[in-house]
Amino acid sequence: MRACERCAKSSKGGSTRKLLRGHYNPTTYTKKRANLQWTTLLVDGKRSKVCTQCLRTLSKTK
Repeated sequence: MRACERCAKSSKGGSTRKLLRGHYNPTTYTKKRANLQWTTLLVDGKRSKVCTQCLRTLSKTK
């Protein structure tokens, strides 16, 4: 499973419910994935996948 190296954010799952003639019908199951980007960390010097929120935080601390 893909996850952020710093905060361990990964995908979340959920379904939508649609009202059809008085009955709820769970229709589609979707996965919302974290926006992961490749970046080079200054501590290690190796490439890793980091979510965009962590990437913004890294750029602020430079």
